[in-house]
Amino acid sequence: MTTFNDFGLHADINRALAAKDYSTPTPIQVQAIPPLMKGRDLCGIAQTGTGKTAGFSLPSIHHLLTYPHRPTPRGCRMLVLAPTRELAAQIAQSCRDYGRFTKLSVSTVFGGVPINKQIRDLSQGVDILVATPGRLLDLIDQRALRLDDVEIFVLDEADQMMDMGFIHSLRRVAKLLPSRRQNLFFSATMPKEIAGLADQFLNDPVTVSVAPQATTAEKVRQQITFVEQKEKQALLHHVLKTEDIDRALIFTRTKHGADRVVRHLKGAGIEAFAIHGNKSQAQRTTALQAFRSGQVKLLVATDIAARGIDVSGVSHVINFEIPNVPEQYVHRIGRTARAGAEGIAISFVAPDEKPYIRDIERVTRTRAEPVKLPEGFNELVRNLPKPATPPRDTGGRGRDPQRQREEAVRKRDGGQPRGERGPRREGAAGEGQPQRKRRFRPRRGGVGAHKGAVTRVG
Repeated sequence: MTTFNDFGLHADINRALAAKDYSTPTPIQVQAIPPLMKGRDLCGIAQTGTGKTAGFSLPSIHHLLTYPHRPTPRGCRMLVLAPTRELAAQIAQSCRDYGRFTKLSVSTVFGGVPINKQIRDLSQGVDILVATPGRLLDLIDQRALRLDDVEIFVLDEADQMMDMGFIHSLRRVAKLLPSRRQNLFFSATMPKEIAGLADQFLNDPVTVSVAPQATTAEKVRQQITFVEQKEKQALLHHVLKTEDIDRALIFTRTKHGADRVVRHLKGAGIEAFAIHGNKSQAQRTTALQAFRSGQVKLLVATDIAARGIDVSGVSHVINFEIPNVPEQYVHRIGRTARAGAEGIAISFVAPDEKPYIRDIERVTRTRAEPVKLPEGFNELVRNLPKPATPPRDTGGRGRDPQRQREEAVRKRDGGQPRGERGPRREGAAGEGQPQRKRRFRPRRGGVGAHKGAVTRVG
């Protein structure tokens, strides 16, 4: 059996692994670490939860320690790009854990938090920088960051990057990187579009895969129930009361849909948090910490916000709404059955979602177990508790402080929630918004009227 000691990693890395009681590497680590230690480019096909973060961070930290030198001001030696804030924060924490007995510096930059502190953190340069594309380019445009000294470039969750519309940002980043560098490319699926993107970044790569393309996670028991859209909330309440749930992720297609599900659950006295792009970074962090600690067992999420949620003990994934892209279904149910544990994926399918299920079955080559509606379901629908009332917008006094902070951020960002949007341009006009010209409105007659004003009569 292979152990971490067999890889020849730096002694300080082995010390950190021993402190975390890690001894046996996962399959992707066994395949990825040896070629990466030799400096090869790598294309990895693996879902989250397979250990790929350690698979790329351990040999990268080994390289940084083997060839030590100070990073240049406003520069970094290793750049990791992730699609979401949560995944970026998680990768950075893993790098800190593996480098805890070294002097390597690790920084994280993403949107939703003040940029000035990030500029200060980068001023002296960092060894490892984990970033989302939008904020990365913001910092580059403000000349607070340069990429010409990057030795190792990692692109994680490439398929999700494509889904979120970051393709143009990635191509721009590629032009700013030095030609001599090591490239690591990871994706849960590898359709033609992703393979084309990989060709732009990789040079004679080693390809490793820990699962067949677009297959579902092992040991996930998939169930499906056909139900009218308007009756899904009653079915959800029934499932939550009858299933033995440790932690459950509930997926919706939209941000408003996630909030609506949470309000219905709270109306029934069931505690749940929502996480999506309209939530402030503080709210997202609070919700995720409560979910990780077990303080809250239910987390309602959109596909984008859920990327990077690596929480052990997720016993159930509930597809309140079916994704229209089969690969998203694969990502969703991959949130459970982590590290070989059992998991259950339950899908609620409305009549207009049946074509999505056919596409999913064709791609995954699996069929979910059909489950009938419970007896007396009509009674459950009729007795469905009313949703909790959202905080009232009273226009000033008495308003929810958190809501006030969110609206202040929206106004600062031009009226749109940042979420996981692409880069914006910052300038004298504010957060990427052009300066509006004020229209002069003359008073009608009397003192103070503009001399050249024409008063229309009749």
